[in-house]
Amino acid sequence: MKKVAFLPAMCVTLLLLIAGCARNGPAPPDGASGPSDGPTESAGFSAPSGVDANSEPESTVPEETEPEGTAPESQAPGTEQGSTGNTAPEGTDPSSTAPGSAAPDSSAPADIPPADPGERTGAARPSNAGALRVSGTDLVGSDGKKVQLRGISTHGLAWYPDYVNSRLFHELSEDWGVNAVRLAMYTAEYGGYCSGGDREALYKLVTDGARWAKDSDMYVIIDWHILSDSDPNTHADDAAEFFGRVSRELGKMDNVLYEICNEPNGSTGWEDVKRYAERLIPVIRQNDPDAVILVGTPQWCQRVDLAARDPITGYDNIMYTLHFYAATHKGELRERMERAAGDGLPIFVSEFGICDASGNGAVDTAEADKWVKAMDELGVSYVMWSLSNKAESASAIASSCQKTSGFSSSDLTDTGRWLLKILSGTPSEAQTPDKPAVAPTETAPPETTPPETAPGSQTPPSGDEGRFEWTLEMVNSWQGGDGEYRQYSLTVKNTGGDAESWSVDIPVEGEIVNSWNGNFSKSAGGYTVTGLDYNSALPSGAAARDIGFIVRK
Repeated sequence: MKKVAFLPAMCVTLLLLIAGCARNGPAPPDGASGPSDGPTESAGFSAPSGVDANSEPESTVPEETEPEGTAPESQAPGTEQGSTGNTAPEGTDPSSTAPGSAAPDSSAPADIPPADPGERTGAARPSNAGALRVSGTDLVGSDGKKVQLRGISTHGLAWYPDYVNSRLFHELSEDWGVNAVRLAMYTAEYGGYCSGGDREALYKLVTDGARWAKDSDMYVIIDWHILSDSDPNTHADDAAEFFGRVSRELGKMDNVLYEICNEPNGSTGWEDVKRYAERLIPVIRQNDPDAVILVGTPQWCQRVDLAARDPITGYDNIMYTLHFYAATHKGELRERMERAAGDGLPIFVSEFGICDASGNGAVDTAEADKWVKAMDELGVSYVMWSLSNKAESASAIASSCQKTSGFSSSDLTDTGRWLLKILSGTPSEAQTPDKPAVAPTETAPPETTPPETAPGSQTPPSGDEGRFEWTLEMVNSWQGGDGEYRQYSLTVKNTGGDAESWSVDIPVEGEIVNSWNGNFSKSAGGYTVTGLDYNSALPSGAAARDIGFIVRK
């Protein structure tokens, strides 16, 4: 009888202990709390191992690993393929371990001091600036005073969901000084909203993230992250359904901005983007009449000049996005931003990186600092890519770090530490493009082939008056799962008379998988390169620069 009486009592005790543990898990930092409807900390899904991001998924529910040998895009704008600050070329190994296995550390690390309370209070926050709107070219608060958002973007939510959690958002706000976070939801890549991904899990992660941002006194950008789909009209019906639903649920919150198309690219023109925007804006306005809406621009969000010539009319609180990667996009694109702003276009840099357009290679903090100076002078808001531990230079977190909050500076990459300096107002040390950015905790990247140049010249096509000299430099190389990849930079200079167009033949072997700032077509000895509409005309002595491409051999 004693045994019979004792066992149930012991079971009850164990059950109570287990229940207590379930209720009393790690508490969020002081002042942080989850949203009122109690969302879970993350959706906990990512792309399965061994699946090509461009192949048809076998299941609509991704498993818990990132695809091996695929490119969960780290797309830097301007790669005439899909600006790659968000993408390694198709077939390369992202070499990153998906987070989620390590328990978050709820304490703030000792070597990242909290942001200065005065600075944090002075920054635009939902608590002090309220709902944002657009006045002229400026983003302003509810009181009409100019504001600037400075923040960070997640990587693809389907691949790195565990970085969307209340503890990390509180940490970003309180310790890093971030006042905006961007939630990047891919559409057409593996696990994307329109390509077999778990739509409900993605949707829940977006709405949970928006509420956690609100609880941490940050603004949130809901990003419809088109990339391989190129033209936002491809999935316009799905976009209308998604933004209609999310604006109904979150429309009364004052911290939400909507980014309706990440990076239109390929042959997509401004007229295509404008047609899409004029369909999507009314959908959001039905539920959220005054929210700020960000509209992408062609060529991976570099052609703000096209939007400046023909802006969307009939709606208030519209801004236009520009993306850059500092080691690739320099003075020419900055000047385009400045001209468009001078023409009255409200610009928002919703994604940028301090590495090159592949998302890898060396960082260039000197050039990045020039960008920050220009954006600060114009009052342009900016959001850095990316909040992830993907093994690439664009990531803020070291690939060896499995934490999802509670970061120390040794857990960060050079990119992450640079962002902390910028947010704290500390100038960064100049770092030239030939100094690779490798955090002490990371494995050094594979040795690259020494840069090579291939100078040449040739007579222009019949009818032109110039003579064009070109210089080709290999700036990066790496080994992928399906071959060797090389990234090149091309400069074309007109040493003759004024020319309305240019064309050069370059002796390069292999298949071009990414390109930007030029048209490339296969020729007998390599590739023929011609200018685009904005860099075709070359006056005497002028040069077309920052023409780039990536070859798979």
